Amino acid sequence: MKRLWHFFQDAVGLILRHPVAGTSIIPVLPDGQIVLVRRRDSGRWSLPGGMVDWGEDIPTTVKRELLEETGLDLVHINRLVGIYSAPDRDPRFHTICVVVEASVTGTIAITDTLEILEVSAFDPSEIPVGSLSHDHDRQIKDYFAGLTTLA
Repeated sequence: MKRLWHFFQDAVGLILRHPVAGTSIIPVLPDGQIVLVRRRDSGRWSLPGGMVDWGEDIPTTVKRELLEETGLDLVHINRLVGIYSAPDRDPRFHTICVVVEASVTGTIAITDTLEILEVSAFDPSEIPVGSLSHDHDRQIKDYFAGLTTLA
């Protein structure tokens, strides 16, 4: 029994003391507009995305989160924008975020009403840079600068 308890403690420590993997998506519509979501928890605009579920790879997570948060379908992941791992980048917990640009299609719709207040397409020049949630200001600036960032 003591051995089982130590195994349980080690497993919980392993899970709770390591960053969680997630994605942010820069969804680009055929007309060049970029889709953002307004988060329910902060009321701020952000890139859609979320945590990688057990057994998922990054492309599957991108496709799932995009559909859940925006109602849009993934056409193609175009490029890696960066991997962001600063311990304070997410105010909730330490996450490592893989950011990709994706071509998307479909009709914008909120399907996850627990997390998302609003979904909207923005002309790139109209994105509210400087007031985005988490570290999405940096992510979108790196994207517009054509960078591939490891931070």
